[in-house]
Amino acid sequence: MKILTVNAGSSSLKFNCIELPEQKELISGYFERIGSKESFYSIKINGEKIKREAELNNHMDAVDCLNKELIENNIVASLDEIDGVGHRLVHGGDEFNKSVLITDEVLSACKQFDDLAPLHNPPMLACVDAFRKALPNTPMAAVFDTAFHQTMKETEFIYPVPYEWYTKYGVRKYGFHGTSHRFINKTISEVMGRNDLKVISCHLGSGASICAIDAGKSVDTTMGFSPLAGLMMGTRSGDMDASIIPFIMNKENKTCDEVMNELNKKSGFLGVSGTGSDSRDIEDGIAAGNERCVLAQNIFCQRVANYIAMYNNLLNGADVIVFTAGIGENSIDSRVEIGEKIASLGVKIDTAVNDFRGKLKKISTEDSKIPVYVVPTNEELMIALDTYELINE
Repeated sequence: MKILTVNAGSSSLKFNCIELPEQKELISGYFERIGSKESFYSIKINGEKIKREAELNNHMDAVDCLNKELIENNIVASLDEIDGVGHRLVHGGDEFNKSVLITDEVLSACKQFDDLAPLHNPPMLACVDAFRKALPNTPMAAVFDTAFHQTMKETEFIYPVPYEWYTKYGVRKYGFHGTSHRFINKTISEVMGRNDLKVISCHLGSGASICAIDAGKSVDTTMGFSPLAGLMMGTRSGDMDASIIPFIMNKENKTCDEVMNELNKKSGFLGVSGTGSDSRDIEDGIAAGNERCVLAQNIFCQRVANYIAMYNNLLNGADVIVFTAGIGENSIDSRVEIGEKIASLGVKIDTAVNDFRGKLKKISTEDSKIPVYVVPTNEELMIALDTYELINE
């Protein structure tokens, strides 16, 4: 079966087409700057990456281009050969605890979460609508970032604020990156031959979160009501004192929205270093002797280490720690530095073995109290597998 996976942002759209059950990727692509005069997209097929200029006024234009590429590259002879489409949806609130086939009723329920994810939910739902119009007879699935974390207990997801905020407005920890954390748990369970593992999954990229998993269930995670909470990230602040917001509003005569924009888009690595939001920029700055880059790296690694230690306690002793995503899979130095900061847990990183990027491998020494692995994440495959299973139920 040919399954198309779709991940739409406010001005972007990522896709790939996977042949299942073989798990063979046939084509992938990324549409950027949708709604801008400088819009374009790139596709990757047979190991070759091709960039194309295109007028993408909206997500429907991107869907049209995507469908055209599928046919012109002989992925399908007609769109009828697409057996299913899996859509990543950021927010399912506390209504969806698993992936579901998309119906009018599901979409109606999803629209109520627009206030909880105003930058992501509307364009994602617009993209779903565009695909339903282009492929009216093709079954489609909604795969929610938040679903995996619905197993958290109240002690983890309730904030110590007026309880009515939760009952009236849904103010609680939801958590994100659930599809990635679920894939990591599935993969490491297969590698270690156990389905009862206590896993600390560290999804470290431009967006970053850590998840404590016990026997396949999310116990706690660092992101909260929104993806802003938890770890320091590429441009997001992570945890901070909420009283800073009105303080800066008064000092700089800014609105709440303006300050929130700076916390989401001008903080994290970018805010501290002043040079860039990418971990590679930070490592280049460190090599050049930039002290603010050193500071940014130290803050990031310390916060990761602190959460690992906290989740080790929450799990009453983790069976394995996993690094994944852009930084986790590729930053050799970050893995070593985080490992050094959790040495009190008995963790030991084998620096010689750790000298690699982007593949599944154990990086801890044999006498490390907690084994540590690098596992490349594959959210697209997880979305495709969910879609495949729902179609074949």
